[in-house]
Amino acid sequence: MELGFALPVSGAWSSVDSIQLVARRAEDMGYASLWTFQRLLHPAHGDWGAMYLSVQDPLLTLAHAAALTVRPRLGVAVLNAPFFPPVLLAKQLTTLDILSRGRLDVGLGLGWADEEFAAVGVAREERVARTVDTVGYLRAAWGPDPVSFAGGHFTVTDALVQPKPAQPMGPPVLMGGSVPAALRRVGRLADGWITASRQDLGRIGRDIATVRAAATDAGRDPDVLRIIVRGVVRLGHPVTDRDGRRRLLTGSLDDIHGDLDTLAAQGVTEVFIDPNFSPDVVFPGADPHRSLATALEVMEKFAPAKSGH
Repeated sequence: MELGFALPVSGAWSSVDSIQLVARRAEDMGYASLWTFQRLLHPAHGDWGAMYLSVQDPLLTLAHAAALTVRPRLGVAVLNAPFFPPVLLAKQLTTLDILSRGRLDVGLGLGWADEEFAAVGVAREERVARTVDTVGYLRAAWGPDPVSFAGGHFTVTDALVQPKPAQPMGPPVLMGGSVPAALRRVGRLADGWITASRQDLGRIGRDIATVRAAATDAGRDPDVLRIIVRGVVRLGHPVTDRDGRRRLLTGSLDDIHGDLDTLAAQGVTEVFIDPNFSPDVVFPGADPHRSLATALEVMEKFAPAKSGH
């Protein structure tokens, strides 16, 4: 199982200097991937969580990281597909894949915030259909020319779509979601599944089974699917569920190393540690230097060369 690390894109620890430091240090420590996520806005009256108050653009941040690194893969978990015209998104992703010399992983989600759907002028009830269309167009655009695609919302006819991505047939397309319908959609359409920050990792095996069964039913090989966990690590801070069980990836160093082994045994292929979603790093009034130091301590403790993962 591979280990990745999230770039500082949210809250006080996010700055040009910290993005550069984390990208370079993660590569030096052997992390296999670097990750970002998307949030367009936060309502002035409401609380979605500190991690969503101030978020850098995910693709531009990955482009910056591409220029700073050579080896780690670069992933976004996730872009909300309905927010983009697919033709524009395909061009941006293709360029980023070329700039990173074929290291891009594309995570797509449906979106959930009414305020963001209103801001981009897209009806929330269209989100599933638009996401399915987006995946279809990306596959078509990254294939041979001429490109034609007819979906419920987008049509392209006999177009030359150049250049093509560095990765043959394009970057892997991963999808998020946690309800059974979303998991089945991953199995039918995607190259892998990315869990949410609040995913119940205690049932990860059952959710993976749902994804794999849907892939089999669609005539796809379930063994090639990637299963990627966003790891909200709370080192030294065990968190318990309502039934009193310790949540995976919280607690002592030994506890969390054991949890990583448990996840691998359940079929997880990758975990990326994401301090952006840790209340030890991103919280209202956080000191940027203290938050960065906390994240770097976690990075050091779980460096792949030390952990054996």
